Amino acid sequence: MRTILIKNANTIVSDNNIYHGYSILIEGNKIKKINKDIKLPEQIDRIIDAKDCIVIPGLINTHHHLYQTLTRCMTPVLDAKLFDWLMFLYDVWAKISYKSLYLGSVISLAELLMSGCTTTSDLFYIFPKDSDVKLEAVIEAASDIGIRIHAGRGSMSRPRSKGGLPPDSLVQTEDEIIKDCIRVVDKYHDAEPFSMTRIDLAPCSPFSITEELLKQTKALADERNLLCHTHLAETMDEENFCLQTHCLRPVMYLNSLGWLDKNVYFAHCVHLNNEEIELLAKTQTGVAHCPTSNMRLGSGIAPIKEMIEKGVKVGVAVDGSSSNDGGNLLLDVRTALMLQRVKHGADGLSVLDAFKLGTTGGAKVLNRDELGLIEEDKAADMAIYNLNRVEYSGASVQDALGSLILCQPTLAQTVIVNGKIVVDKGQIQTIDLEKIIYQTNEIVAKEFK
Repeated sequence: MRTILIKNANTIVSDNNIYHGYSILIEGNKIKKINKDIKLPEQIDRIIDAKDCIVIPGLINTHHHLYQTLTRCMTPVLDAKLFDWLMFLYDVWAKISYKSLYLGSVISLAELLMSGCTTTSDLFYIFPKDSDVKLEAVIEAASDIGIRIHAGRGSMSRPRSKGGLPPDSLVQTEDEIIKDCIRVVDKYHDAEPFSMTRIDLAPCSPFSITEELLKQTKALADERNLLCHTHLAETMDEENFCLQTHCLRPVMYLNSLGWLDKNVYFAHCVHLNNEEIELLAKTQTGVAHCPTSNMRLGSGIAPIKEMIEKGVKVGVAVDGSSSNDGGNLLLDVRTALMLQRVKHGADGLSVLDAFKLGTTGGAKVLNRDELGLIEEDKAADMAIYNLNRVEYSGASVQDALGSLILCQPTLAQTVIVNGKIVVDKGQIQTIDLEKIIYQTNEIVAKEFK
């Protein structure tokens, strides 16, 4: 059994608890002890001196489109809003292959890991006709790099010819989608605590999915005890689409189909009224807040303060790399805090509450009680940041957590996932990142420009 000792940490933060000078003993994939004085076991594989460091639970990213690294910062859509952005990029994404999906996913996952993220959700929904693309490319990328993943088997079934947004060449039939959902769940879903791979069922959005598929997907999720995930209430264009097509606002439309539930989480939820917020709380439905993406596409400011006050489960997310163009989850925690203060004033969101969006908040959204905390018998997922850096100089002496959230975010020095060191001295240990960067740039230049 692997054993790691993180000794004499300057600061350890876990939910509302802050410790100074404590050590953490990891055995296998669990946290064994947290104390000031820990007797070393006979066998120890690694000792990490954390006297100048802050140690936090591994951050949890509740929404992403990993493949979008392939199309980030495309000149024609640098300044586009969501629907225009999608209409342009659908045709570009139609070029995706298994290889390019794998490479784009590895790059996005590397960015997340290096920022201190140890668990991510992903929603992959691009399955062009006559393509070799499969969800396996995403799962393989996550396995190779060593991150926990909720791999969302995304889907689109309402083509442009039938009133939807995506082109006909990118949609699948309900039967095709459900059949493949069952296949990947049977092959890859691990429902056990501490599992590294879970499959979520993830129809893309109200404007790309038929009512029938939404019903079938939720029924399958309930039968197999899976999570459901989709985009919701992201823009006014979406709201207008739902009102015109279904005579209901987005949240009420999904509610009419049984989609507000404790095994469901929605990305964005920017345009909500008080009744809808209360309904999300009552049904224990989760929300993945994507602050940078919402700013990038001009979608609006989500009512996060109001959701938290009503008891809605809220996590934070970087969203896809084409609508964020970066994958530093710590930066999105900071942005979430700043946006709520823009809307509500300096006390709109506290530093601690912003921090919890990225840890316990994300764990609640994904229904993963074993994640998001540094406590005995919880998962050995954590990120260690060196406070003895110019970015934190002066600040960390005042308030270590405050410096991590409010100062310019840095990359993590060490990241541990499931008891394994996957980032050491700031470098990914599991893949040849330089080679992957070269291959990704090469394929983007040839196929996605």
